[in-house]
Amino acid sequence: MPITKGFRTLVDEATARITTYTVAQVRERLSDPGVQLVDIRDVRELEREGTVPGCIHAPRGMLEFWVDPASPYFKPVFADEGKEFILFCGAGWRSALATATLKDMGMANVAHIDGGFAEWKAQAAPQQTLAEHQQASKARAGSPSVARSGA
Repeated sequence: MPITKGFRTLVDEATARITTYTVAQVRERLSDPGVQLVDIRDVRELEREGTVPGCIHAPRGMLEFWVDPASPYFKPVFADEGKEFILFCGAGWRSALATATLKDMGMANVAHIDGGFAEWKAQAAPQQTLAEHQQASKARAGSPSVARSGA
């Protein structure tokens, strides 16, 4: 059976109905306690490229399970309705689709970064290695750290 709707169309449709921020807009809000950045890339991408300081890692394949309180994989960090969750991936495609999915699940406080981590790096926004990120996460009492996750 041929593909009747390609990934680009899906991303464009998602982008038309979600909130998208530029890297500059997100950088202005990095110290805002009401914002939580969420890296949805595969852990291998984080190992290779690093990530954004202060973000949490929620692999794309587990995201819907981690945000749903009825799921056995639920992560309480996503229960904070006072936070805006800003997702990012490598290029902004997966995060657009993931943001749309979370909106479909009922999350109103979700957005994504246009251009993803590639654009973040291109604009020389703050970055850290995975090891630095894990160290910082351990230093923050009670904060989730980047870790390999199983289904």
